[in-house]
Amino acid sequence: MNASPRTRRTRTAPTVVALLCLSALTACGDPSDKDTADPRAAAATGAARPPTTSFTENGVTVTLSVSDWHAPKGRLTAVFTPEKKGFHLYSTELPPTGVEGVGRPTAVDVTGVLKADGKLTAAADVRSISVPGVDAPMPVYPDGPVTTTLPIRADGNGGGDATVLLGYASCSAKEGCTIPVADHPVRLRLTADGPTFAAP
Repeated sequence: MNASPRTRRTRTAPTVVALLCLSALTACGDPSDKDTADPRAAAATGAARPPTTSFTENGVTVTLSVSDWHAPKGRLTAVFTPEKKGFHLYSTELPPTGVEGVGRPTAVDVTGVLKADGKLTAAADVRSISVPGVDAPMPVYPDGPVTTTLPIRADGNGGGDATVLLGYASCSAKEGCTIPVADHPVRLRLTADGPTFAAP
């Protein structure tokens, strides 16, 4: 016995609706897939992050990064973070051997195929403190992390190796000073894509 036309239409309608929904989903796709394929989204992921490295020595962790690289120039940033609360770092303007032998400047320099292209600056205000046994006031930064920035540029047109040299000393009014660090080396490699840090 054959189904009536009405019965056939009733059975077919849900199938047609399902096919139309499936077609719409296929045409529109999953919005998350579009975000993943979008090159702007990819650029916002790890590929866009600046090269970074860090080390810890004598009570201070130093985090280095290169940013705003537009060949042949960029910026080298060093963040100095004392491991303990209540410790401060000395000004970049402090003499290399300190004041009357006390303290060491916060210092960042670069050699090799990268050179400094300006003055090292710090994103912190300098204040003066008195240190027992030292007649002159000592220029220091407030307790805690200090961010410094050094403009850099490539020395020549080719790639090659460079070395960042870092110096600092941290002190506390209650606990005294850590052993100063001088010319701690961090290796860089300059390629066509810009500077990258060597593995620690």
